[in-house]
Amino acid sequence: MPFPEIDPIAIQLGPIAIRWYALAYIAGLFGGWGYLRFLAKRPPYPMTITQADDYLTWATLGVVLGGRLGYVLFYKPLYFLGSPWEIVMVWHGGMSFHGGLLGVAAATILYARRHGLRLLAVADALAVIAPIGLFFGRIANFVNGELFGRPAPDVPWAMVFPHGGPVPRHPSQLYEAALEGLVLAVLLHLLWRIPAVRLRPGTLTGTFLCGYAAARITVEFFREPDAYLGYLWGGATMGQLLSLPMAALGLALVLRGRRAAPQRG
Repeated sequence: MPFPEIDPIAIQLGPIAIRWYALAYIAGLFGGWGYLRFLAKRPPYPMTITQADDYLTWATLGVVLGGRLGYVLFYKPLYFLGSPWEIVMVWHGGMSFHGGLLGVAAATILYARRHGLRLLAVADALAVIAPIGLFFGRIANFVNGELFGRPAPDVPWAMVFPHGGPVPRHPSQLYEAALEGLVLAVLLHLLWRIPAVRLRPGTLTGTFLCGYAAARITVEFFREPDAYLGYLWGGATMGQLLSLPMAALGLALVLRGRRAAPQRG
């Protein structure tokens, strides 16, 4: 299939260019904010509506700073060591989900402590809304023609990406949008609707971590490894290796949640 070449710039206003990549982050943050306001009104009442509004700024800083620094440190440390001024050029792309997760985790811990909130209750609410941002982010990757898949000449829906050579490849960005975004969003929402699940702190957070790790590890078998990293220990990719501790932490939180007493706020 031919790649549907879409201009990465969504809106051009004179010298000001608004890219689909930026719009994806905005859609994810504001979509998650609206969902968080909905969750905040229901048990276990992780925060007030006003706090949900205030938290949006903290989450934005955590996602952007953590995502960028994670990309710099996990994927291209030597490159940015030689060109440190490019670290701030986020409009060129280059964000790490695992770094963004760490950034949001740090922001959430600080925010919860500052306002006296129950950390796991807040984390569970964020886990339910996180797939929204993941979905839009992967769609933006597809529009940019980046993070494409491995060669798949016999797959009917394989695409020839502009920067992937003449060989048809898996549209792995769409696989990730489906698994990390849509499937995980539906699963977490259905679990949240079960009082016995959402009122046990840490259960939804652990489910998100395990679900994302499983989705990412699976899709990495179809996604082209980063050229500057290739295959690492045991033939695994960086995305797979970074997902393993997520899965371990997620499993621990799920088991902890099963033993925890229900909280209602």
